[in-house]
Amino acid sequence: MKLYYSPGACSLAPHILLCEAKLPHTLIKVDTSTHRTQDGIDFYTINPKGHVPVLELDDGQRLSEGPTIAQFIADHARRDDLMPVAGSMARYRVMEWQNYITSELHKSFSPLFNPALDAAAKAVFAAILSKKFGWVSGQLRGRPYLTGDSFTAADAYLFTVAGWANYVKLDLSDFEHVQAFLKRVASRAAVQEAMKAEGLQSAK
Repeated sequence: MKLYYSPGACSLAPHILLCEAKLPHTLIKVDTSTHRTQDGIDFYTINPKGHVPVLELDDGQRLSEGPTIAQFIADHARRDDLMPVAGSMARYRVMEWQNYITSELHKSFSPLFNPALDAAAKAVFAAILSKKFGWVSGQLRGRPYLTGDSFTAADAYLFTVAGWANYVKLDLSDFEHVQAFLKRVASRAAVQEAMKAEGLQSAK
């Protein structure tokens, strides 16, 4: 399989899952500013939406959208810990978190990365996002991972998205349970492996 990625982008989440599941894969780096792959290919010919991640399967089919790719990886590897079995309430809980992260956290970072917005506008969006992370921190109280004792696809996604706070100067230091979660996830061997492959440095 081939994973089209950009270092530290949302593609880090499925990359972590590939490492967790020990699935053989090839990484293809994409420059999101030029939309060219490391081999000079127009990325729009790979994904007309222009976004990473894209997972290319052995038969040439391609999947886009991170949460969907995450489900495929876990199901393909038969890793019910990463994504519980279909029909179980445990699976719906992971999917519930996947949807919250993609709609309420992931997309809420977009204005903070937008150079066209002034500092005042970004401050408004940052305050809203900070409140959401405060809620997440409360949900993590008393549990190591989002849905309990097991690391799942949702945890890989939250770890990835929360990491963006460092790039937009969003202070999450007051959220102790989020901070403990980030350190816990960063210490996982598969996370270290994925981050090293992307040229990133994890914060232990």
